[in-house]
Amino acid sequence: MTDQADQADQADQAQPAGRRPAGRARPAPWTPPWTPPRLGPIREIFSGPRRRLRWLAAPPESPASSRQGAPPGGSGGRHTDRGAPYEGDPSAYAPPPGHPPAATAGTDWRSDLVLPQEAPPGRRPGEPQPGRPPGGGPAAPRPRGELRTWPRSFAHRLTSPLPGVRAIARLAREGRLRPPLEALLQIPELPFEPGPAPAVGPGDTAVTWAGHASCVLRTGGLTVLTDPVWSRRILGTPARVTPVGVRWEDLPPIDAVVISHNHYDHLDAPTLRRLPRDTPLFVPAGLAAWCRARRFTDVTELDWWEAAELPGPDGPVRFDFVPAHHWSKRTLTDTCRSLWGGWVITDPDGGRTYFAGDTGYGHWFGEIGRHYPGIDLALLPIGAYDPRWMLRPVHTDPEEAVRAFGDLGARVMMPMHWSTFLLSAEPPLQPLLRVRAAWEAAGLPREALWDLPVGGSRVLDRDD
Repeated sequence: MTDQADQADQADQAQPAGRRPAGRARPAPWTPPWTPPRLGPIREIFSGPRRRLRWLAAPPESPASSRQGAPPGGSGGRHTDRGAPYEGDPSAYAPPPGHPPAATAGTDWRSDLVLPQEAPPGRRPGEPQPGRPPGGGPAAPRPRGELRTWPRSFAHRLTSPLPGVRAIARLAREGRLRPPLEALLQIPELPFEPGPAPAVGPGDTAVTWAGHASCVLRTGGLTVLTDPVWSRRILGTPARVTPVGVRWEDLPPIDAVVISHNHYDHLDAPTLRRLPRDTPLFVPAGLAAWCRARRFTDVTELDWWEAAELPGPDGPVRFDFVPAHHWSKRTLTDTCRSLWGGWVITDPDGGRTYFAGDTGYGHWFGEIGRHYPGIDLALLPIGAYDPRWMLRPVHTDPEEAVRAFGDLGARVMMPMHWSTFLLSAEPPLQPLLRVRAAWEAAGLPREALWDLPVGGSRVLDRDD
């Protein structure tokens, strides 16, 4: 064997370079220890979700043309709000009776989604479906601090589509992100009269405007903060153009905090860190985990039309969470993962204050006025509305705020959500001038419009 191998080596050396000796077999090709993946499976990974998104945004096909357990026109895709498989009936994705219509397709697929109004696990028997007003008046209060399970997304609660790439490109092309430079000369004219929160007597309600949507509300013997933002700057926005209306050191002890939604100009982590960790927080559904991660121990999250109570020196004060025309987003991946809304706060004597938070104009104001008659004070936003083609669905302008005040049937309106952060393109003073003109045009009594300066306070005497 050794002689034959030597002869073969000598024959190889005798051949010219690049030539194989006669009679020698071609060696087998080298095989790698692993097989590279084919492009087919990779393409399927990325094209499968696109097909499912096209199905979600498209009108559902007839049930007869789809097989059980797969989306119509799809290939066995899955989509639910809590991960259970789709069960084949496209009609289950239609809004329930009385629910606002689905958003118009064409801008953002998340806002075109209409998911079934399923009750989260743990919902009590006989309770109204989530997002729908109760049939027999306000619901019974829920326990404070309870742990609850929610849908993965609240996109089905949107009443208008979210802006897509084309809308953002148009906004950048028009350059209407902030007021024009000449309008910034109005900033020194913005009303600012800082002062401490006033003392109140039994049965009285007082409000101090700290700026933007942050108010110090005294009602039922409690001090409640609404969307507290005491920071000078928030993410993605220029610094505030007016200081905070009341210093943190001058605040009375805080008994509760209400949050309308998770946008940075309404949910400010540095401000909340100043509070004791046992301060009761009332937040929208899906936001309790964020608060508990920051070691708050008394966090109550509610769905629309749900309520909880907090004991006060004059009796229990009730906090009802009500709908709003808005949305939620705090990071790149949590669009509409938590709910948004406003609050109706009712003192033991039946006095009611409505805090709208952030909202566009729509049918919810009439629904709130019907379910909570006799609202004494309505805190309504009037700023961050320009350009209207983009911001109309989520921010009321001054004229719409006056109209919403009429829909609510409230006694007094306090404008807010202006004169603090320059979030949009209208001149800084324009919201105040327009709300005064709209109020006069509507023939409403001037004393019912509390157009406070930042830091200003008013006391509502219910005997007036």
